[in-house]
Amino acid sequence: MAEISKYKQMEKRTNDFAHRCVKLAMALEGTKLGNHISGQLIRCSTSAAANYRASNLAQSKASFAAKLSIVLEETDESIFWIDFSSEEKLIQRSKVKLLLEEANELKAIFFAARKTLNSKRKR
Repeated sequence: MAEISKYKQMEKRTNDFAHRCVKLAMALEGTKLGNHISGQLIRCSTSAAANYRASNLAQSKASFAAKLSIVLEETDESIFWIDFSSEEKLIQRSKVKLLLEEANELKAIFFAARKTLNSKRKR
């Protein structure tokens, strides 16, 4: 069986992350604040996954860098909403611990990739 490319691995991770965030968002619904956070979390986590996928179809390095920046921003926003939901006691921190760990790892990966890309463009 052929080895899965790094692109496909990251595509799967971002897609899985979005699905996990959607499930969390659905569990938050029921209050005005929960409904708001739910919508925001669904939007930013699915945007991160969709833009990562789109970044790999970019027609130029500049387009790739722009999409990657969106992925980084949307991943960071997802972290914000997950944190906010636990700070507001809408969900126990222990229930989102693994999701936050994945989100922070993805954020670090995208940050490093953007930093590498920017340093290569300045040369």
